[in-house]
Amino acid sequence: MTVATSLVPGLDDIIKRGDPRRRGEIARAIAQLFFRDADKLRPDLVDLFDSLLIDLVPHAELASRIDLAERFSWLDNAPPHLVRQLARENEVMVAGPVLRRSPVLDDAALIDIARRKGQGHLLAMTERPTLSAEITDVLVERGDRDVIRRAAGNSGAAFSAGGYSELIKRAGQDGVLTLKIGQRQDLSSENLHELLNGTIDVVRRRLSTVVTPVRQVEIKRALAAIEEATLPAGPRRDFTDAQRTVLSLHSEGHLGESALLGFAKAQKYEESLAALAAMADVRVSMLDRLVAGDRYDPILILGRMLNLGWPTVRALILLWYGPNRTPADADLESARMNFTRLMPTTAERVVNFWRNRQVI
Repeated sequence: MTVATSLVPGLDDIIKRGDPRRRGEIARAIAQLFFRDADKLRPDLVDLFDSLLIDLVPHAELASRIDLAERFSWLDNAPPHLVRQLARENEVMVAGPVLRRSPVLDDAALIDIARRKGQGHLLAMTERPTLSAEITDVLVERGDRDVIRRAAGNSGAAFSAGGYSELIKRAGQDGVLTLKIGQRQDLSSENLHELLNGTIDVVRRRLSTVVTPVRQVEIKRALAAIEEATLPAGPRRDFTDAQRTVLSLHSEGHLGESALLGFAKAQKYEESLAALAAMADVRVSMLDRLVAGDRYDPILILGRMLNLGWPTVRALILLWYGPNRTPADADLESARMNFTRLMPTTAERVVNFWRNRQVI
């Protein structure tokens, strides 16, 4: 360091009383000496550079401070006090590089900056290779939409239980954030369930297309659990025997419209739905919930998608009414007209939507 002081006579006086422009020039000169031998400097020399630069760098012009911050941000042995000073600058173009990557900044400094500075500083911080849960707690608490999205998309970021809950709460109004959270490898089954429970169907479907196959299965299982929770209390139908019957028909090559019509005419609800579900590739429990509603539209949709004849669809509608109810002829004619007008492409689109919601 004796070399540095000899190159700049009166350095101490310049630091204390020199004009700002002169101090900026000296800062750049000293920084160049540091960069030239940075990988060889002993800790005591780093400290000496630190004590000089911390008083000089603030007087360098903006472009020089940005350049110095960028270059120091990559160094493991950058002057620590100077780096913390740069990270606290109000000008984000200066603070940004060291906030994004400087290994010299510890959690305590980052947390303090995250609590005091604005969204630009927080956004830069979200790009760090790793972020502790203590840091992300502050980012989630204070960050705006862009900060939260970027933090959630950082695979090196850790989140506390409280941080995850707040992320998921905010995701309820932000489809982009939902997609980022849904792709995180550290997302627990409980958090996935909570995330999906507050998400609209279009975002759920989009999420299923961007995650890994394993996560797709988890999503389908979570959605099935969510749907199951919405069902009214009471006894549930058991389709076990009916599914065995349908499986046997299928293995023998006899599962088709004729078998379905026979089940419907015989008022065999479980067998009819099991056959219809197998033919349409829809889970029977989901089909049961659809058909159990106050309208028989799902029967018309499935009938059109499967290209069933009206006699079979009519028999399924009578099955829907049950043995103790008889529909008016006008109601059956209205159903027939609606069935005739229904476009196959529309029916296929609706059934595909049902398939995407079911668990495998």
